[in-house]
Amino acid sequence: MQVYIKKFLPMILCFAALFFCCSAKKYENFDVAVYSRAYETKQMADLSWLEPRWDEMTKQVHIDKIYLETYRDAGNIVDEETLIKAKKFFADRGIKTAGGITLTVSERNRFETFCYTNPEHRQKVREIVEYTAKHFNEVILDDFFFTNCKCELCIEAKGNKSWTQYRLDLLDEAARELIVNPAKKVNPNVKMVIKYPNWYEHFQGLGFNLETEPKIFDGLYTGTETRDPVRSNQHLQQYLGYLIFRYFENIKPGCNGGGWVDTGGMAYIDRYAEQLWLTLFARAPEITLFDFRQMQRRIGPSNRQPWHDMQTSFDFDQMMKPVSLEDGTTVQPTTIARAAGHTFEKVDKFLGRLGKPIGIKSYKPYHSTGEDFLHNYLGMCGIAMDLVPEFPADADIIFLAESAKFDPEIVEKMKSRLINGKDVIITSGLLKALQGKGIEDIVELEYTDRKALVRDFVIGRAGSRQAKSDILIPQIMYLTNDSWEEVTCSVSGIGYPILHSAGYANGSLYVMTIPENFGDLYNLPDELLTRYKELLNSDVYVRVEGPTHVSIFVYDNGTFIVESFLSEPVDVVIVVTKQIGGLRDLLSDEFLAADSGGAPAGGRRMMTGRRGPGRTGTRFNTQIMPHSYRVFQCQ
Repeated sequence: MQVYIKKFLPMILCFAALFFCCSAKKYENFDVAVYSRAYETKQMADLSWLEPRWDEMTKQVHIDKIYLETYRDAGNIVDEETLIKAKKFFADRGIKTAGGITLTVSERNRFETFCYTNPEHRQKVREIVEYTAKHFNEVILDDFFFTNCKCELCIEAKGNKSWTQYRLDLLDEAARELIVNPAKKVNPNVKMVIKYPNWYEHFQGLGFNLETEPKIFDGLYTGTETRDPVRSNQHLQQYLGYLIFRYFENIKPGCNGGGWVDTGGMAYIDRYAEQLWLTLFARAPEITLFDFRQMQRRIGPSNRQPWHDMQTSFDFDQMMKPVSLEDGTTVQPTTIARAAGHTFEKVDKFLGRLGKPIGIKSYKPYHSTGEDFLHNYLGMCGIAMDLVPEFPADADIIFLAESAKFDPEIVEKMKSRLINGKDVIITSGLLKALQGKGIEDIVELEYTDRKALVRDFVIGRAGSRQAKSDILIPQIMYLTNDSWEEVTCSVSGIGYPILHSAGYANGSLYVMTIPENFGDLYNLPDELLTRYKELLNSDVYVRVEGPTHVSIFVYDNGTFIVESFLSEPVDVVIVVTKQIGGLRDLLSDEFLAADSGGAPAGGRRMMTGRRGPGRTGTRFNTQIMPHSYRVFQCQ
């Protein structure tokens, strides 16, 4: 017996370590990773520093993997002995390890990047990659594999190219010759992953090449952080945290490894949780918490918000209760890691019941700009969006923003769709961009240089409605009886189309007049937003009627999520346009009977075009709590 115990003692101790050290329970529908910057990875040479911090973190959130960064900023590289020691520490606890690289010269100097024209910099990048690939079978590049260098070498090498084209070509070459090929030469089994940041509209200007890089790298990863949409420099709308993951998934299906969220710039703790669950609503298979240091950030009563007195999706009081560990003990939540753990535990209960995300196909060609990030504003207005990099020829209805002008064949593709009876919705920005380039063959509309400051709207049977404030719009002129105003806005007795339609062959072209300030979409009357939802999501079986900052996330198996980003309770109407017996709330198990929500929706043709968005359906009146979501199943 003693011989038997001695023989298997290492295995017994290993299982014991797995049981007691990985204290938080594993999630069924996604994995969780934490990223360690080179600064913290260096400190892991001291296990007396590492062990208590790791133990505190993993008692509050389950972690499956850690990315150990080897390099960040000039001269800051982790030595080999420390890497080996850290890898063993995590392996002993059943934690997967992967390498990480941040290709910056000085992050604090406005994200100063390597110069990929400079021979010395190129050699340094190659050495960093080879060193990291030697120690890991998976390596991720943090989102700094771009270049903002305009040194004399770059100016000379650029020649007559635009900075955008020069950088796209340069980084395409660097990805092959300095990143992937050297890594594969050192370690043929290494998986090279490029993580993209959240500013996808502007990638091409700094060399991120969404057209070629996904084919070069083994996988992608998505920065889904949106932080505070008003006070942060980027002003990214919350919906982007969902939409960007879907966009990158559509670029390389099945190879978008996960979403990445940090704690930066959040005005309140709910904003952090919202970023986490939006990433998971997009069906990310893994979520990375950035970073090891930030997970030590302390939480307490000062993080409690006024709306926490209500039953919200982020239950602050529940989060702060002692956590039961697998060894039967309990621990008091102490850091932001518990906010993540609390969020994951709730989402994991229903995530497996959701299908594939769906929404109106919205075409954004590679390397395109125009009405930047507009799709996310529409998502915040309650429209289910699905951003795609290839023209969606088969979809019954599509949405095209100004960025579609980068496709030189866009007008011909629109014509083909319309001839085949498939409708097209475009923005006023795209109308302007296509003037004189063939759009006149479909309809003779004119985007003028004149503007109008409007507040009054005439919205069909809804009658006259006022916006929350004056809204500046471009004036669009049309030929009477050749095309039609679906919704009119007016000022001083003069009307202008805010939603316009024109027939062409077997389909209809719709033009949405976009306010000069995209934020004014939030000031439009709710009844106008309802018309937009009826049109843009006419091929989706459900919509939500109500104010802006209430979004809907729809899945192909009859499930959907309604989320409010508002700081007070809001009444909404859910309209289901397919035959159902009712709705099941997957969080509370409450059943909403089909006849309990009021009269059928629609039943009238509101538009002159082929597609009448007022299809019959069933209405369900309900309420959403502040910064909360509800999950429903059609039954």
